Amino acid sequence: MNRRDEVAVADWMTYAPYLLFDLREPFYPDAVGVTVLDKPGPSPSFYRTFEFDEPGLSRIIEYAIWWDYEIGHLYELEHVWVYVGRDGRVIGCEASFHGKVLLGLLKDRSNLADGTHVRLYSQPGKHAFSPLPDLFELLPGLYRAAGEDAGIDGLIVNDLFRGKFETNDRINGRVRQYLRQFAFTPSLEFKEYRIREEFLMPWNELYEQIPGRIGARLKELGI
Repeated sequence: MNRRDEVAVADWMTYAPYLLFDLREPFYPDAVGVTVLDKPGPSPSFYRTFEFDEPGLSRIIEYAIWWDYEIGHLYELEHVWVYVGRDGRVIGCEASFHGKVLLGLLKDRSNLADGTHVRLYSQPGKHAFSPLPDLFELLPGLYRAAGEDAGIDGLIVNDLFRGKFETNDRINGRVRQYLRQFAFTPSLEFKEYRIREEFLMPWNELYEQIPGRIGARLKELGI
């Protein structure tokens, strides 16, 4: 790793969110693709555009957090966006939540740890993020998603990965069979998880890895 890369990774680690997972969570992140945006424009890995109209905003660090498995289907991609001011202060945060975006930094900043790390709870099994764990208990399918619906979606292929890999009934059936053994009842007690430095890479590097990661998981499943 050259000096420029070391400086970039150190910056990414400085603002990486602290994640909190259910004590019974079977799956943890496997990689994180990072993009630093310093001007208005689209996200490279989520369907949204940034206007850069926040006073004092210097850059937005996008963490695209990848799991090889989640409880409902093969692979998961969730996001955290950390808004960094010109003085290096965290001035905002947003996080993905079932295809939508939630504010990630509480108004009183009480979930900002060590000055620069936003603490976010992960929905048991499904990994959507929230600054407040109570929000998960408002979801009608909270327990069903982690329990009887384990594996229900098989291998999904969304627009971001269309043409990169394919799915079919045989694949979906085997993925369902595999994931059902990880079904669990959420405890709604959480423990902190910190992203490992070796998991961080530029988003385009992770994106290029994904078909191979999917292929490797399918091979493990005997497909």
